[in-house]
Amino acid sequence: MINFNYETEFSLDNEESISNWITKVIKSENKKEGEINYIFCDDDYLHKINVEHLGHDTLTDIISFDYSIGNEIHGDVFVSVERVKDNAVDFNVSFDEELKRVLVHGVLHYCGYKDKTEKDELLMRSKEDEKLAMFHVEQ
Repeated sequence: MINFNYETEFSLDNEESISNWITKVIKSENKKEGEINYIFCDDDYLHKINVEHLGHDTLTDIISFDYSIGNEIHGDVFVSVERVKDNAVDFNVSFDEELKRVLVHGVLHYCGYKDKTEKDELLMRSKEDEKLAMFHVEQ
């Protein structure tokens, strides 16, 4: 089950489409869908989590906590809407496109993809692009 929670004024206007897409992404990676919670927040909210839980005193667009059990995906994905907006401008893409990239990024981590090395990051970007294309085909 995919849940959307809001700790800021932002809200998705297409929760069902996003949820269906994420479900297909999980299935395409031969994983089972457990409980995934997306929590949309602002920079301050996510910064506090970053400092308290990860020891990183930096702003970020996403933090994901993986509670997966075997092949079944479970986790909490915190998304700073402010960072996504700024990154969309920096990367010259729409907010909607950048938001989808961040949403799928968290799930791809649960599927076993990393992004700490250059090689891993290239694979992660490739997988993000592949999964973003799945959303566009579905719509």
